[in-house]
Amino acid sequence: MSTRPLGSLVGAVGGLVFVLVNAGAVPASTLWRAAAVLAAVAVVWFVVVRGPAVERVEPSRTALRTYGFCVVAMLVALPVGARVLTDVLDEPDAVLPWVVLVVGLHFLPFASAFGLPVLRWLAAALVAVATAGAAGVLTTDGATAAGWTGVAAGVVLLAFAALGPRRSRA
Repeated sequence: MSTRPLGSLVGAVGGLVFVLVNAGAVPASTLWRAAAVLAAVAVVWFVVVRGPAVERVEPSRTALRTYGFCVVAMLVALPVGARVLTDVLDEPDAVLPWVVLVVGLHFLPFASAFGLPVLRWLAAALVAVATAGAAGVLTTDGATAAGWTGVAAGVVLLAFAALGPRRSRA
């Protein structure tokens, strides 16, 4: 049985949201937002709707447990980290790099669990964006650096969504 690449749809929507929400803090925000909308529409059309259907592989129970654990851990880590950064460390602009870091790290276990090694590269790219964003927040104008972090994370998600599903040969 074949199916459409749901992961690309989720990645396109996530990338679009990152750009739309954060582009207001960077120069040429309208251009970034328009480009993100066009990219998301292109991913949905060329990868999800018109792209080749992929073989539907039922995930194992272990993969589903890994998924559930990672999503729950992410949903706990996001507000806890945001609270610490805002209330304890007085670094509210560092919240967005924290969000990007947690989102990136939550993809790492999925690579093995679902046989999608491309997710390691996605995780690494988002961790790199988060690291650069945190450095920018702490050393320059925090709000602008945070905005760039969100835009860059959105671009990364849109780019990986455009790749479509990449299953290992194993």
